[in-house]
Amino acid sequence: MAHETPDNRPHRRLRPTRRGRLVLLIGAVLVLAVAAAVLVPLLTREPRTEQPRTLVIPEGWRATQVYAAVDKALGRPAGTTAKTVATADLPLPAAAKGNPEGYLFPATYPVTSATTPQSLLRYMVDTAVERFGADHITAGARRNDVTVYQTVTIASIVQAEADTEADMGKVARVIHNRLARGMPLQMDSTLNYAMNRSTLDTTTGDTKIDSPYNSYEHKGLPPTPIGNPGEQAMTSAIGPTPGPWLYFVTVAPGDTRFTDDYAEQQRNVAEFNRNRRSEGEG
Repeated sequence: MAHETPDNRPHRRLRPTRRGRLVLLIGAVLVLAVAAAVLVPLLTREPRTEQPRTLVIPEGWRATQVYAAVDKALGRPAGTTAKTVATADLPLPAAAKGNPEGYLFPATYPVTSATTPQSLLRYMVDTAVERFGADHITAGARRNDVTVYQTVTIASIVQAEADTEADMGKVARVIHNRLARGMPLQMDSTLNYAMNRSTLDTTTGDTKIDSPYNSYEHKGLPPTPIGNPGEQAMTSAIGPTPGPWLYFVTVAPGDTRFTDDYAEQQRNVAEFNRNRRSEGEG
């Protein structure tokens, strides 16, 4: 802001009389009183700007987890957001059949008193549709001979299975290699989704459950994504790391073994099981 240049001309110093000082004092009090009377209504009329809160949706969360988080963030009864889905008119692809799983994009969202479950879900889906509709995503899906929706499904499995971001490209390659050979995916993450749980331990009985998400019993991809993947998982799904791998197992944190040899896979699984037993005994 520019400042005015002071007047440098000399001024005579005025000395008011006693009566003059009294008049000035009364005038100043009146001016201050009027100013205060005007200021208070102005302050009360000044609109208050609401500071938005934030809701963080982590990569890989399932729709059920997102719904619960939205209910909590908006102070709604449990189950409110899940019920909203049916009437939210979300801009999902036709293949989704109204199920937003995979399209509740992981990000940080602003939340205010005006936010509703419907508006928040639409924000998430709009973001996913925009990101997943990008040219490099659609081109990558065509290159892999799958649809964008199927790519989101692959990415959701990659997000759930990969121990680190560095492993995502290899996990994606295993999925593509198995699909190309007509092999069942045999991914524990799809079983966990079917059973609404998260665990590293899968039993033989688990692999026999009757569910379209049982990728031990059913070939091909599950009918929907099994979570909401982030951008790195999507990037890996459209551009998997080149390699012949058909199997992998994380034998210890940060140590995932990839191979195309079944006997080697069995040895790696045995090491994984030994490590799990040691953890249980510790």
